[in-house]
Amino acid sequence: MAARIASITRNTAETKIEVSINLDCQPGSGNAQEINISTGIGFLDHMYNALAKHSGMSLTMKCEGDLHIDDHHTAEDSAIALGTVFKQALGEVRGIRRYGTGFAPLDEALSRAVIDICSRPYCFTDLGMKREKVGDIATEMFPHIFYSFAIASGCTLHVDVLRGENDHHRIESAFKALAIAIRQAIERTGGNDVPSTKGVL
Repeated sequence: MAARIASITRNTAETKIEVSINLDCQPGSGNAQEINISTGIGFLDHMYNALAKHSGMSLTMKCEGDLHIDDHHTAEDSAIALGTVFKQALGEVRGIRRYGTGFAPLDEALSRAVIDICSRPYCFTDLGMKREKVGDIATEMFPHIFYSFAIASGCTLHVDVLRGENDHHRIESAFKALAIAIRQAIERTGGNDVPSTKGVL
């Protein structure tokens, strides 16, 4: 089977980003999982680390952004870069499950993520956060991160935090739920069919 790997460099006047991904590093794959994230925002690093770990992918991301302005460009552009490299590594949507659903608890918080790898980008989130910031990142950026990933990757994505009191827990459970959904959706079926009645995605 062809390796599902990709690397990109994305440079703008606001951010400089290098990302590499290997989608097939689950236990038993024979590929060692390597995760190295550096965005300049500690909590965002933590979330991308959780996403990579629980989806079974290797992920290296280095982002240098204009954090002297605020967190927006780094958060948005890193998610765009991640979605872009994910789409490139996945290649043609053929021989995979396509749909994935993930539930993840973190103490009192519980989140659900549903993904459709379908080339029809759409995103809906309901995270219900109360705090203005977690660490050095505004909580308003997290719906935007999910949106930016969905648009760049060409996926339909729904992420809902079903309950939770602590915003750190709510956000982290959302990323872990997405990781589980991604892992399920990109699983190879053993066939080579396009998972659509249209015959193409």
